Formats: sequence, structure tokens, C-alpha cells
Amino acid sequence: MIARLTGILAESSFSGCIIDVGGVGYEALIPLSTFDKLPQPGNKVELHIFTQVREDAITLFGFATPEEKKLFQQLINVSGIGGKIALSVLSSMPVSGFCSAIASGDIKSLSRISGVGKRTAERMVVELRDKLGSVAGGSVFVPDAEQGGELTAAAEAALALEQLGFKRDAIDKVLKTLLAELPKSEHTTDKLLRQGIIKLNFG
Repeated sequence: MIARLTGILAESSFSGCIIDVGGVGYEALIPLSTFDKLPQPGNKVELHIFTQVREDAITLFGFATPEEKKLFQQLINVSGIGGKIALSVLSSMPVSGFCSAIASGDIKSLSRISGVGKRTAERMVVELRDKLGSVAGGSVFVPDAEQGGELTAAAEAALALEQLGFKRDAIDKVLKTLLAELPKSEHTTDKLLRQGIIKLNFG
């Protein structure tokens, strides 16, 4: 079972890439989130791989981060969702944004994803709400129902900061610090976002 590939990027497109490993070209299907992180062809690349084995085919799915791969694996375990829709989800929103939408039951946002209608969105919320903590490794990206709206605000702030171009690890660290430092009355998306930008820019 192939779990990771490291080699030279031979070709890439919005939906897939070919990695040359020791003279053998491995083709992997990828989401747009991974395509955006690929280097130019001819450069070294590493992808986290999920190998899907069926009677008629072996398909490789490639991801830039372990979190994307974990989310993909969770998605294809949802009734009615296959690899194509799972890739569409990852192409439509970052992992943090999807986790936030699932935790808050945001059916409207989930239904906008290509291939996902209202019923599929509702099914994803029901089947994934209690499972996505493992995707982000307990980071503030994933709201915890027992914490009320506090972590939902952090997840929304994390998504906004990520869209501004800040690194995920840095965002996670800063938001955890802010949640510990600020009084609970100030644990709002707007406050966390503003303070997060200041800390990420100026330390």
C-alpha cells in the first residue's frame, strides 16, 4: 500500500499529477488545494497518498498535507460519498473551513460544494460531527460542542487568517494563546481575528 511519494514532479494539472520516483511515473488525483502547493515540473515534491484498491483499478489520491489526507479518508466513509466528491470538498474549502462548517451544521455552505446537495450535506454533518477532531489533531480549527460557541469563533478566525495567507501552524499557536489570554467575553471571531493579525504580523 502506497502511503507517501517523494520524487520529481513530471506533470501536473488542476486534477492530477505524475511523480517520477526512480524512473517510474506514479499518477495521483489531487484536489485544487494540493495543486496550489505543487512546485514547477522538474522539482522535488512529496505527497501524502491514499491508495484505493478495487477489483478493476488501483487509484492513487495525493495530498499536500496529512490533514487533507485524513479528511479525505473520513469523507469517503460517509454514505454516498466517493473519491470524486471528496476531492471536490477539498477543492472548495480548506480543512479548517470544512471542519467549522460541519461543527456548526452550516448546511447552506456545504450544499454549495460541487456534487454536494442538501441531503448529502446533512448526511456529512450527522456522520462527521463527532469524528473530525482527529483530522486537525485537537487544534483550535475544530470546534468542540462541549465548549459552546468559543471554539467555533476560533475556527472561523482561523479560516479567515488562513485565507489571508498566514501559515496554519502559526495560526493554531496564536489562537490557542489568545484563547488562554483573553477573557471569555472577548472570545469572538472579530476579536480573535484582529488580535491574531497583530500577533502574526508583529509577534
